[in-house]
Amino acid sequence: MTTYLSKELREGMDAARLAGMKKASRLRVLADDAFHPVLRLWRDGFSVEEAEAAHLRGLVDLYDGSRHLYQCLIVAAEEDGGEMRFEFKRNTPASDRAPLDYSRDPDAPVALLPRPD
Repeated sequence: MTTYLSKELREGMDAARLAGMKKASRLRVLADDAFHPVLRLWRDGFSVEEAEAAHLRGLVDLYDGSRHLYQCLIVAAEEDGGEMRFEFKRNTPASDRAPLDYSRDPDAPVALLPRPD
C-alpha cells in the first residue's frame, strides 16, 4: 500500500477538514466590524482559516455565539495546512460591569428605596 497522496486529493482533504472545523465551532473573532469564524482555541491563541486571516492583527474581540469572552491583542504566529495561527500578547476577559475600586459587602443593599410620604 502506498502513502503518497496527490496534490488535489491533499487539498480536497484539507478543505473538508477546515469546513468541518468551521461548522462545528461557535467561536468567532470580531476585527474591523467583521466576524471571522475561529477554527480552534487554546490557552495561548487561536486559529482561523488562512483566506480570512490576511488582515487580522492588533486588538480583536473573541465571542462564543453572542457572548463576549475576551478582548485580545494578537500577533500572527504561523500558517499550517490552510489555517493561520495567532498568539495572544494580551488576553483580557470581558465583563458586563465596570470593576470596583473597593471590596463590596455581600450583604449590602442593591439600591435604596425612598420613604413614602
